[in-house]
Amino acid sequence: MDIFLKSVSALNDDTRVLLLRFLYEHGEICVCDLQASLDMIQSRLSRHLKILKDAGFLRVNRRGTWAYYSVRCPLDRFRSEALEEIRHLDIKLPPLIKVSENGECKV
Repeated sequence: MDIFLKSVSALNDDTRVLLLRFLYEHGEICVCDLQASLDMIQSRLSRHLKILKDAGFLRVNRRGTWAYYSVRCPLDRFRSEALEEIRHLDIKLPPLIKVSENGECKV
């Protein structure tokens, strides 16, 4: 039941819902590109990403000192249906701004 409550709690924030939708639409993204695209400071962004990861929505792929996040696949039924609902929300997504080059972050 703990993971269920973490999942529900993770969805109770506008920024985290935006992050999930952004990652769903764009796939795996480096933290530096998320920072630039969403105009968020690293500490705030990292906090939201950790909450979503701990709730079972995201996976992280570390490459050197950089972390790349994506929606976990496969998702269980609850998370999959929650993500499907988020897909249908009227959310204006900012454009993806790539500050990384050839898979290397330049921040």
